[in-house]
Amino acid sequence: MEKATFAGGCFWCMVTPFEEQPGIESIVSGYTGGHVDDPTYEQVKTGTTGHYEVVEITFDPSLFTYERLLELYWIQTDPTDDGGQFQDRGTQYAPAIFYHTEAQRVAAEKSRDDLAASGRFKDPIVTKILPADTFYPAEEYHQDFHKKNPIHYKEDRAISGRDAFIDVAWAEKV
Repeated sequence: MEKATFAGGCFWCMVTPFEEQPGIESIVSGYTGGHVDDPTYEQVKTGTTGHYEVVEITFDPSLFTYERLLELYWIQTDPTDDGGQFQDRGTQYAPAIFYHTEAQRVAAEKSRDDLAASGRFKDPIVTKILPADTFYPAEEYHQDFHKKNPIHYKEDRAISGRDAFIDVAWAEKV
């Protein structure tokens, strides 16, 4: 098993694209990259701890490759917006890929460079590629939020602008 860690705005919205894929063992919402030990959601959402909201995915690379995870990741984000994602604004919601191995770093950089060269976006790709840092699981009520609170999740996702962006920017992929 390997780990993959992705920041793409609200972590609630970053769970569902990955959860039904073969070889995905678990997806945990949490925080990484900051300077406060064991941060809370209330602390992270202020944008002062340096943490990103992330999902940490445990996966079997023989069933679902890291490169395939990267393909799914890009489709969930606006890689040209480093001020947050969709309605979620602030550095805690900025897009980033946290690599756990040198092979992941190389694959992430290649996928970013391929996306930039594709011409899909007129603005530069600003998604950071950073070494994995200490991961702190988010509070229990954030885990599988879409299952525990489906109405709230669907309403929040609908007004976020994420799906509208995905439908336009990635129409042939979704």
